[in-house]
Amino acid sequence: MNDCLISENDMARCVRKALKEYFKNLDGEEPCCGMYDMVMDCVEKPLLEMVLEHVGGNQTRAAEVLDINRNTLRKKMQQHGIS
Repeated sequence: MNDCLISENDMARCVRKALKEYFKNLDGEEPCCGMYDMVMDCVEKPLLEMVLEHVGGNQTRAAEVLDINRNTLRKKMQQHGIS
């Protein structure tokens, strides 16, 4: 079995668990608007941080691992306050 697939399932489980808890904590209230952006922001920052840590801070390598342009990586780092 593909290791990426196993990790993807683990990550999906974590996201589902967190969202289930989020909805439970709403206690009948409606979810906030902009929920997609809220979740993406919550996931994107630790993703960037962990990939950068994994590659020893090498932004070029991190962009390659993430399959995004290096300038996009730098913009996202700035948005999330990652130095």
